[in-house]
Amino acid sequence: MHLAIVLLWTLFILVEHDLFPHSNSELVTQHYLGMTYENRPMYYLKISQPSNKAKKIIWMDCGIHAREWISPAFCQWFVKEILQNYKTDPKIKSFLQNLDIYILPVLNIDGYIYSWTTERLWRKSRSAHINGTCFGTDLNRNFNGSWGSIGVSHNCSSLIFCGTGPESEPETKAVARFIEKRKSDVLCFLTIHSYGQYILTPYGYKTDLASNHQDLKAAVALKEKHGTNFTVGPTSLILYKNSGSSRDWAHMIGIPFSYTFELRDKGAYGFILPPDQIQPTCEETTAAVMTIIEYVNQKHFPNSAVAVTSGSLWLGLSVLFTWTLS
Repeated sequence: MHLAIVLLWTLFILVEHDLFPHSNSELVTQHYLGMTYENRPMYYLKISQPSNKAKKIIWMDCGIHAREWISPAFCQWFVKEILQNYKTDPKIKSFLQNLDIYILPVLNIDGYIYSWTTERLWRKSRSAHINGTCFGTDLNRNFNGSWGSIGVSHNCSSLIFCGTGPESEPETKAVARFIEKRKSDVLCFLTIHSYGQYILTPYGYKTDLASNHQDLKAAVALKEKHGTNFTVGPTSLILYKNSGSSRDWAHMIGIPFSYTFELRDKGAYGFILPPDQIQPTCEETTAAVMTIIEYVNQKHFPNSAVAVTSGSLWLGLSVLFTWTLS
């Protein structure tokens, strides 16, 4: 069995049966989000330092596309990193005073399971269309962010079928309703994909820059962990145009920081990333995500955050990012 699957189900078992150490079970809890098309429950993990103060939210989801197995593996790794280091790492201590982290380990559960039981490169959900003659919706074309306008297909047999309407799929609707209810508290929306080694900012459906694109750029200080280069910038300018993405939708409803991560690699292995690349991929992505969270914390809670300066970078690693707007 692929290591990503082992990591995923191990984490679910630990949370479900309360097998975390006592201090960690106080920090991370499991919560119901909704049901998939095939009636599987969706759960998110809430990482929250016990406190009486109202806190803001960082959202992260993984596995919206079934075949991108490194994505759920990263979500599990990231939870592990927080649980192992929150007592000793001053930056994690700092942002957990102000921020709760909500993590959806697998958004597209039906498709993900199908990808390792039946068709490894399955991408979409598993909803049935046209009397069961075709299956699946691209959940990252199904959000209500200029839905159906560009970079999608209305043919249900297509890999980028956008669904029958915005939020037509139960998985998309569950995430959207949850985030919309809390959007005034959500400061950052992270959605983890593969592959290509990009960090994508709004927008995908138009070439206009987000109003805070300089702030979005400033938050991304990639760390030179394994010599992996990422390209950072608006989706429509550095990759391709698409509509109905969760990243654009999140920014359009008012969430200030919204990113799509495209993890390793650049195509040598693509979706079939070898197991020996799981750990280095997770390590370098953790460094980038931690930097974004610390930036958000510093910006919104300047009196309590541990400052990030050019002489004091996360984990003492050098800044590495490429901004391609030219």
